[in-house]
This record gives sequence, structure tokens and C-alpha cells, in this order.
Amino acid sequence: MDRSVAGIILAGGQSRRMGGGDKTLLSLGKVRLIEHVAARLTLQVATLMLNANRDPARFAGTNLPVLADTIEGHAGPLAGILTGLEWAAADTGYRSLVSAAGDTPFFPGDLVERLAVAARARPGAIAVASSDGRWHPTFALWPLGLRDALRHFLVEEDNRRVSAFVERHGFVEVEFPMLEAGGERIDPFFNINTPDDLAEAERLLQSLEP
Repeated sequence: MDRSVAGIILAGGQSRRMGGGDKTLLSLGKVRLIEHVAARLTLQVATLMLNANRDPARFAGTNLPVLADTIEGHAGPLAGILTGLEWAAADTGYRSLVSAAGDTPFFPGDLVERLAVAARARPGAIAVASSDGRWHPTFALWPLGLRDALRHFLVEEDNRRVSAFVERHGFVEVEFPMLEAGGERIDPFFNINTPDDLAEAERLLQSLEP
């Protein structure tokens, strides 16, 4: 656990490809998807919050603080990251924020550790996870000092592209290995967008269980 890092789970999306509602509250195995993500990230950060809009009561079972976007308009993952940066900056004990998507249950248990090592080698840069030749900017370590620039990017420039903000402010990419289970290679950042993805995640969960 890195006591200088706060964590945020991004669950503010509208789940259109899942038919609406909250896909993070769907069951995967014996627990809900959001609980898989929270259990994995809780072990890696000093404190953890959940970013979601509308009624926070539906996440009461997670025992996590739930904060809505601090800007209006459902501005996507960057709005959730801004919410987390501003929340973490209110406590002087944290230096950075790690973000994780709420629909990605198999992400690495050493995510924060490896991102933090890369960030120390490039002060001020955003450390972004990648796998199998693709980067995953919703899984990143964000310096708290970026919050004003991010608010300007979202509000004044009306730009919601995560990759555009990351590229503008400089980043270091951290490659994570594929998982090996049952004779197949599994992307640790496999995310669930559709009912078919959820069925595939159920299959992968059984393959990854010891």
C-alpha cells in the first residue's frame, strides 16, 4: 500500500452498451462487479472513493464514499478524475491519485506500485498503464497538481478526450504482462461493456481462480 496515493473508482458512465443502468452493480461470480474492483484497489491505496452520479444510495453496500462529478454534463472519465483530484487535494497527506475503471475486474495487484515507480522517474508526468500494445488511460497515476489544468481543459476548452489531456501534459507508459490461465492469454485490463463481455468475464473468472 502506498500511503501517499488516494484512489478513485470511475463508475459515472451511463452503461449504454449494457442497456443502461449501472453495470458495475451486476453480479460477477458471487459478488458485484464493483466489489471485485474495490477489493483489488483497496489493498493498494491509502484511501479509496467511488465516482458516480445520481443517487449514491445504490452503492451503499460498498462502504465507500460516493462523490458525483464536480462539473455538469456527464463529461466522461476526465470529470471523475477531476473529482478525485480535488477530493484528494483537500487532504495534504496525498501526492497523487490513481484511477481505475469500475468495469475492469482483473487489473493487476501491483498496479499502483509499478505506476508510482515510473512516476518517480518522471516527476510531474502521468503514469499510464498499458498491455498488449494498448494503453489504458483510465488506469493511471495523476499528480494532484494537474487539477486546475484539468478543470480548464474540461470547462473552458470543452474537451473530454482523456488521451488528449494525457498527451498534452506528458506521460510515461507502464507495460503490464498478460495473464496466463487455462492455456490462454488474458488481458488484465479486459473491461465489461456488453452482456457478452459479462459472460466472457464469468468464464475468465473461473479460469483465473486457483
